Amino acid sequence: MKKLTGAQIVIESLIAEGVDVIFGYPGGAILPTYDALLDSKIKHVLVRHEQGATHMAEGYARVSGRPGVVLVTSGPGATNTVTGIADAYMDSTPMVVLSGQVPTTMIGNDAFQEADFVGITRPCTKHNFLVKNVKDISRIIKEAFYIAGSGRPGPVVVDLPKDVQQAEHTFHPSEKIELRGYKPTIRGNPRQIERAIEAIEKSSTPLFYVGGGVQWSGAASELRELVRGLGIPITETLMGMGSFPASDSLRLGMLGMHGSYGTNTAVCNTDCLIAVGARFDDRVTGKISQFAPKAETIIHIDIDPSSISKNVKVDIPIVGDIKSVLTDMLTQIKGRESIGQRRAEWTKWHQQILQWQKEKPLYENNHRGESVSPLDVIAEMHNLTKGDCIIATDVGQHQMWVAQMFPFENPRSWLTSGGLGTMGYGLPAGIGATFAAPDKKVVVVSGDGSIQMNIQELGTAVQYNVDIKVIILNNYFLGMVRQWQEKFYAERYSYSAMSVPNFVKLADAYGMKGFRIEKAKDLVATMKEAFATPGPVLIDVVIPKEEAVMPMIPPGGAMSEMLFA
Repeated sequence: MKKLTGAQIVIESLIAEGVDVIFGYPGGAILPTYDALLDSKIKHVLVRHEQGATHMAEGYARVSGRPGVVLVTSGPGATNTVTGIADAYMDSTPMVVLSGQVPTTMIGNDAFQEADFVGITRPCTKHNFLVKNVKDISRIIKEAFYIAGSGRPGPVVVDLPKDVQQAEHTFHPSEKIELRGYKPTIRGNPRQIERAIEAIEKSSTPLFYVGGGVQWSGAASELRELVRGLGIPITETLMGMGSFPASDSLRLGMLGMHGSYGTNTAVCNTDCLIAVGARFDDRVTGKISQFAPKAETIIHIDIDPSSISKNVKVDIPIVGDIKSVLTDMLTQIKGRESIGQRRAEWTKWHQQILQWQKEKPLYENNHRGESVSPLDVIAEMHNLTKGDCIIATDVGQHQMWVAQMFPFENPRSWLTSGGLGTMGYGLPAGIGATFAAPDKKVVVVSGDGSIQMNIQELGTAVQYNVDIKVIILNNYFLGMVRQWQEKFYAERYSYSAMSVPNFVKLADAYGMKGFRIEKAKDLVATMKEAFATPGPVLIDVVIPKEEAVMPMIPPGGAMSEMLFA
């Protein structure tokens, strides 16, 4: 059998995993693999910064459900990926990062462009590998993809010394994987599932609380069937949006720091909280001691046992894959006639929540005369796309406005950085999404601060002519920082005002079309023209700096302490 170089084995192993696109940036220590890549059928997307590559891989993974792949060189090339790796780790996104490394004989010698990438990424990866022998490459890459995509998904690093890439060995595709100590639980315990159903049946005011795990499990259809079959209202985390259709009256919207009054009041009054693929993070719970204070039972379904009772003590834990657990729940519920007898009481509970929502709706008066309201921008986005699009955002006020107001109907249509809160995520994630779903319209919503974190990726969008519309909600401030300073720091605006470039001229410099909207009367016509323009387009929308995301729970406060102005 013909021998291949380690670099060729890397490429063959990626092909065996079904990899069709890689996001990367070449450099000295990874050049052997880049040379082998040139002869393969894998598409390579040349980014402008390695952090951009990681977020593109995240966007690709979130839309496709498959691990995104990153290829970078050693030293600064590798360390530039750390933010994206940490982001993927926090948001359970499967990703495999292949990094070049100095030759094995030079490791530890402070060689040119050397960094202990395995040591640096140990706290923010599911696992990482330093490949020391060419014969191990095929097995390690197989294991890397398995670890990244199974259980609770996450990022895996494979560090490839240059001499290992250049060494030769026969290529034998690895088939069987046996990892001692890593055996994710797929089936939920039947007795725990039965206990959960019994608790739901006894409750008067049950509430579903769902997170991003539903989408990673591909369990949106099972969730819909279960929620509608029971007639129990449902609230989603930032990462869970799209798991349940926004058009369904049972869907209450987002809970937590910027959740609506009706939703958060429901959490405060439920007697049975059913958490599905969510991790009870601080942006959801507020003050933990006062979270869901009337809940006699908290049920938690999650594939990650370390998430169970980590932040909030739960009464009925079910460890398992969500699709599997919900399927088993549906089977058990179908055999219980008594469940149907509770629907009348649950319908009354649902009506009560709808009444709370009417009492204090989101943004009753959002018009500001000639100024453009960000909520009108979001409404026009929905009008132009009819909701049939993928939206990627950065982090800040614009992110929360979209989360509150855009009606997501489908899973895998909402890309945002939840756990790490990474400014600079949106543009590259949106570009990555176009490679996973080339027929879908992709819209990026960013702020004047966030967009500048990875604005160089406009060059990538132009080079590959991706059909992406980038909307900047521009208030010449770090908007969310300004909002906090206004409300909690006595209006002392410490270094949150920002000078910004002429975004339209910048778009033109990159070779893409740019538009600017300053007055409300120009919004509809300009956005229509921008969305009708093929290829990458940037839309700079000036909004009032005073515009705030409301309601909000003050930092350290309880859900019952929401601020409305």
